[in-house]
This record gives sequence, C-alpha cells and structure tokens, in this order.
Amino acid sequence: MASAASKVVWVNGPIVVGAGPAGLSVAACLKARGVPSVVLDRADCVASLWQRRTYDRLRLHLPRHFCELPGMPFPDDYPEYPTKRQFVDYLEAYAAQSGVEPRFNQAVTSARYDKAAGLWRVCAEDVSATSSAGEDVVTEYIGRWLVVATGENAERIVPDFQGMEEFAGPVSHVSEYKSGEAYRGKRVLVVGCGNSGMEVCLNLCDHNALPAMVVRDSKVHVLPREMLGVATFSVAVFLLRFLPQWLVDRILVLLARVFLGDLEKIGIRRPSRGPLELKNSRGRTPVLDIGALARIRSGDIEVVPGIKRFFRGGAELVDGRRVAADAVIMATGYHSNVPQWLKGSDFFTQEGYPRVPFPDGWKGESGLYSAGFTRRGLSGVSSDAIRVAQDIAMAWEQQTSSR
Repeated sequence: MASAASKVVWVNGPIVVGAGPAGLSVAACLKARGVPSVVLDRADCVASLWQRRTYDRLRLHLPRHFCELPGMPFPDDYPEYPTKRQFVDYLEAYAAQSGVEPRFNQAVTSARYDKAAGLWRVCAEDVSATSSAGEDVVTEYIGRWLVVATGENAERIVPDFQGMEEFAGPVSHVSEYKSGEAYRGKRVLVVGCGNSGMEVCLNLCDHNALPAMVVRDSKVHVLPREMLGVATFSVAVFLLRFLPQWLVDRILVLLARVFLGDLEKIGIRRPSRGPLELKNSRGRTPVLDIGALARIRSGDIEVVPGIKRFFRGGAELVDGRRVAADAVIMATGYHSNVPQWLKGSDFFTQEGYPRVPFPDGWKGESGLYSAGFTRRGLSGVSSDAIRVAQDIAMAWEQQTSSR
C-alpha cells in the first residue's frame, strides 16, 4: 500500500466540508460578511447528489420560495416546482454570483480538533490525482473553524435481504436510476414507498414498465402536494403560526383523507404519529402525491408488503406470496456519513445528526458548526447558514481587530 504524499494548507477562515446547498450557502453568507473560507467536496461539481444521483424527472417537492438560498431568489421565469436541471443551474449561478469556488475532488478522510493548538486539522485525499511516485495525494487543511455541511444524504442505504445473491436480474439503488426507458416492458420491484419510490414507480408506468412497490413497514404518510391550488406545505407553515404541531398534524391527516380518500383500501396505512412529528423527530418525510396514487388505484402500480427473501425470478413476501421481477430498484434512502470522518467529537450522534435538535443544532464547541442537518430540507439549510455565518463573522471580527 502506497504511503500518502502530504501537504499542509493554512485556511484563513472556516473550513467548510460539502459543496451542496448547505456548504454553498454558508460560504456565500460568510463572504457577504467579509469572511474568507475554503469549501471542500469529494465530487467534481457543486451539489453532486442533485447532479449525479437523481432521476431525470425529479422536481423540487416544495414551492420554490421555500427552497431559495440566502441572498438570491429563483429567476422569475422558473415554475412553482423547479426541475432538477433548473435547480442545478440555480445552484451553479448562486456559487458564481457569490464568488464561491469549491476545491473539488477533495474527499475528507478525517477531521480532528487539536486542543493544544486550538485548531482544526482536516485531512482530504485528492481522488483525481496521485503523486509521481504513485502515492495518494493528501492535503491537511488547518483552520480555526470547521463547518460540517455534507448533508443528510451523503451515503446510500442498501438493505441486505436473504437470497439477494440468488436473484437473476439487475439490482440497483435509486441513486443510479435516471429513467424508466431501460425497463420498458419489464417487471420491476421497487423497494421503498417514500417520495423517490413513488416517483420512480410513476416514471416506470410512463415507460410501460410493470412496477410493484414494496411498502416495508406498511405505514407511510401520503399528502396531496396541493389542496385547491395551495401547496400543502404552505398550509402547514401557516397553521403552525397559530396552532400546536399535534393539532396541525391532525388537520393535515384529515385533509389528506378528504383529498386522497381512504388509502388503506390500496394497501397504504398511516402511522399513528403525525407527519410533522415524524419529519421533525425521525427525518421521515411525508410523501407528496403527484399522481402515483391514481396509478395504484388503476392497477398500474401494485402495492406489496415487505420482502422475506429473494429467489432467482423474484421475491417471497412476508405474507407468503411470491412476486415475479426482472429487476429490483432500492428506493431505500440515504444517511449521513459524518461519523466516518469527524473524530474526537460527540457533537454528532452515531446516526450522523447533531445531538441538539433544531433550531439549536448548528453550533458545537471549539469552532465546530453544522449546516443542513435540520430535517427541514432547503428551508432549514438557509436558517443554519445565516446563523453559522453570523456567529463566525463575530468571532472573525474580534480576532482580526485584536491583531
């Protein structure tokens, strides 16, 4: 194994890990306050999750005004729910307008606080290069502040099912899915019933595939994306100004039943805990229906219970039935990877979330910050970025004025 060829870089400002919406927002807010930063990302582009690991038909699930980053609204000609391409264009324009230039291909392998020096030491491997001696090129970035902005969806989750190795067809994660064209005429087992699972099934139907959607725990909140032309999320935000969360949850469930009907008849049961409660406490986002329920009712999408085991031509379900499949798509989500590289700190849990819940989970000790772990999507990103930048800017001004 080749030893690492190291170099050291002093960062005159915060080290920001992650060049997605959170990292870009923090760096932009810092720059607006006159604070320089270095943004590191393991990919070769901004927002690699959006650019590399999402399907073609993806749109923002929430109205655009809830998804704007600090200091820059969406273009006026954008639709209410921008497409994937439009959102990526917006992020690239945001970075350019803000003057944020991330250092790409920098895969952070460790970050540790040096108590003796009062500094953060962040090691990053250049995944695009090796030295002339064939060694890995590793850079150690040293700075006073560290902002963790790698997000809640850094690594994909792939469950291990019994008999998976026996299945004869292709098995992929939703991060690899682009379009249903490759599955035309095929029986596809989609494991997962969140927004991705529902939309992939809908897209498969549009390409004349035959999807079966696995509802593993048989319980999921499905809400209409809009009610009488008003976004459901807007309704929830409005109600939360006047009512407690538990009551808003009950109202949302009642409205969903009015607009969507009884979902138990098509094999989808609601959890006992409300959609907002589950979102805020466990990060389980309710599904916003954009047409999948109609295809379920028409029989184009089959809803099946959890998988017991796979066999060569399909899967045996927990209720004893067998379902045939030519391919499997795991719409099983993502998780944070912070515990893999942030060392010597208990600010994050083993699951990779700040121990202190929103709205106070953005600041740790010794110059450690987090952005984008609020379980509130892009609106939470903006809130974190503004707070982090304000706090660091105050410390920066104190430090520079004392010189």
